[in-house]
Parts: sequence; C-alpha cells; structure tokens
Amino acid sequence: MTTTPDIAGRATNWAGNLTYSAAEVAHPVTPDELTDLVRRTPRLKALGSRHSFGDVADTDGTHVALDRYDDGRDPVEVDPASGVVSVAAGLRYGDVTRHVQAAGRALENLASLPHISVAGSVATATHGSGDGVGSLASAVVGLELVTGDGEARTLRRGDADFPGAVVALGALGVVTRVELETVPTFDVRQDVHVDLAWDAVTAHYDEITASAYSVSLFTDWGPDGVQQVWRKSRLAPGETGSPRTDLFGATPAAAMLHPLPGIDPVHCTPQLGEPGPWNERLPHFRLDFTPSNGAELQSEYLVPRARAQEAFAVMRALGPRVTPLLQVGEIRTVAPDAEPLWLSPFDGPAVGVHLTWKPLPDDVARVLPDVEAALLPLGARPHWGKLSHALVHDPGSVAALYPRFDDFGELVQRHDPDGRFLGGYVERLLAG
Repeated sequence: MTTTPDIAGRATNWAGNLTYSAAEVAHPVTPDELTDLVRRTPRLKALGSRHSFGDVADTDGTHVALDRYDDGRDPVEVDPASGVVSVAAGLRYGDVTRHVQAAGRALENLASLPHISVAGSVATATHGSGDGVGSLASAVVGLELVTGDGEARTLRRGDADFPGAVVALGALGVVTRVELETVPTFDVRQDVHVDLAWDAVTAHYDEITASAYSVSLFTDWGPDGVQQVWRKSRLAPGETGSPRTDLFGATPAAAMLHPLPGIDPVHCTPQLGEPGPWNERLPHFRLDFTPSNGAELQSEYLVPRARAQEAFAVMRALGPRVTPLLQVGEIRTVAPDAEPLWLSPFDGPAVGVHLTWKPLPDDVARVLPDVEAALLPLGARPHWGKLSHALVHDPGSVAALYPRFDDFGELVQRHDPDGRFLGGYVERLLAG
C-alpha cells in the first residue's frame, strides 16, 4: 500500500472549490491491506472521483482511494444467467459501461457525466433523467463493504439493512464492490430542440418529458424560456427512429449543441438523431473529454413531481438574481426507486432543478439561502453531492426531510460504532 499527499499536501475536489481536510490519501492494493488500514486508522473516508461539490466525502483523517485495489476478481463481471454486473467500486461509469455493452447488456440509466465513480454516485443518489427510470442507486442489488471493525460484509436486496446501506454517504464503511441490475442492450438517438417558451412548459410539461426515454430541459431561468431540450429516444439495436419536427413550438437544432453557450459541442455525445449504443448517448458528455465546462459549481434540488410547476414559478421569480450567476440550469425527471432507500430523495416521482453556477463561490453562497427558502417548502431536497446552504448551516433541517433518518443513524452506529467514517457535513447530520 502507498500513501501519497496531494499538491500542497491536500486533496481538492474536481471543481477545485473544496480543499479536503485529510493530509494523505492511502491506496490499499489488497483486501488485507484495506482491512488493516481500517482497523488501525481512527478516522478515514473513501474518496471516489471527487465530483462532489460539498464536503460529503471529507475527513480529518485519511482518505482511501481504491484506484489500485485488486480483490482477485475481474473489475467488471457480468453474470450471464442473472444479468447482474459486479463492479469494482472505484471504477468510473464510463469504463464500466463499455464492458457491460460488450456483454450485450445495458444499465437502464446513466448520469450526465460518465466520469463519476460507481460507489460515490450510488452513495449520493446521483441520477440521470427520464420519467420511467430511477436514480443510479435504484439499480443496486448488492454491496460489498469493509465496516468500522475492519470486517468485510455483503448486503443484498432483501436484507434488512440494505435499504439504509445503498445511499449511505460513505458513513457505513468503504464500499469495495457494487452489484447492478442490467437489461438487454439497446440503442438511443439523441435529438435537440431549441427555443421552448415558458408558456409551453406550463401547458405541456408532462407531454414534453414523456416524449422520449430521457428528456432534459436547459434554461437560464430568464424570460426567454428553455433554450434547449435534449430528447434521448430508446430504440432496439439497428432501429433508426424518426425525428420530431415540432415540440410545442420548439424547433430541431440545425447543428450539434453544447448546453453552455459558446462551448464547443465536441465534448457532447452525438446528437442530430444519429443512433448509437446506450452508453454513448445517455450521458450528455463524452468520457474522453472534460465534462461540462470544468470551471463550475453545482447545486440541485429534487422536487416532488406534483409541485414541479410551483418550483418553476419560484425559480423564474428568482431569475434576476440567479441568471447572472448561472452557466446553465437543467430540469430533469426521476422515477421512484425500485424499493424505498432511506436516504434517497426518490421515494416518489421527482423533478430535479439543477444549477450549474459560474465559479463565483461567494456570490453563489449569498443566493443559495433564497433559492432554498423558495424550494424547500415545496418538499424539495438538496442533492447530497452538491452545494447547499442547508447542508452546511442547518443539516438537521435536511435530516428531517427523511422519515427513516433515525433508523439510518442507528445503522451507522452498528456498522461504525467508533465513528471512523464520519466527517464533513455527514458528521453534523448524525450529530443531530
């Protein structure tokens, strides 16, 4: 095992807006090394692709990276009988999906970025978009993890602790392997429409999001409405599908587009109705390019679908304050989880109000309280992996949004009685 400091002795997250408290990153290679590390280290936390914008993965002890970890199995194993894929937890989704596609299988949904780690994405209830598809966590059927006593444990769907262990914010231990449901492979064609008026969103939102397998609306929350609508249609392999010439007044884009104005669309997955494998179309961005814009901050609020139009109205009212700070906003839909997961915001149909901010942390910090004051009374929950005023300053109010939070606290106490895996806002959440 090696232990390495980052630049200037501290690791930073992907966006560079957060410097972690840990002074070192440990890279265990074998299960025995990981077990020994957990048993002898008072404070530690797994570190994934560092794509969280807040301190959910922070620790004042040692960060654990699984980039060199080898449990003696292939990093990606697809069971041909069940279709379940067993994945080394530290892998990025983009790397995993290539193996799954090669086996003739598919994951039903992916996030907009394929650059994020499997374990970290699942643990924070990260998601893509689609009326009929759930978050990435909803595909999980099994977890292998090393808990606070250094013991390796396996939890599978149906076990009593499983619903609390999937979206667990890294608080139960170091997840080493994740098992995911798959379906037979499919193709996707991606079509983009431009200039959708707010009146159309108000009158036809349900029809718009139902018009394709996955739909995202990009807006700056200004008076001009939705600038782009990305529609990803599911096809059988070899099918081509058909274009839609009009989308409630929005018209087809004439060329490839990036969600952010002025950015080269070469970063994006193919559009213009060109069919291709699911793993090359469901994300917005290509694995071999910098995702999104790189220099950015992000927040997101998951609103009950029944309150979506109210959320749109309050965000439009905040437009004069929000729009100047935004690179782009995105509206997404998420189906309920396959079974209740205690810390998942997807216990019912939800709409994600996603905000990609300019790298102006002080300005963003000043506007977030007003955004949350407008959205949280509608039942919105902050994304666990993104910037939130409440998660920093009033974590108890966020805990109160989850009916099983006390059960989760008891689960953490059983798996990590010494608090080895606490840190960041997770420690504040569990402190009550």
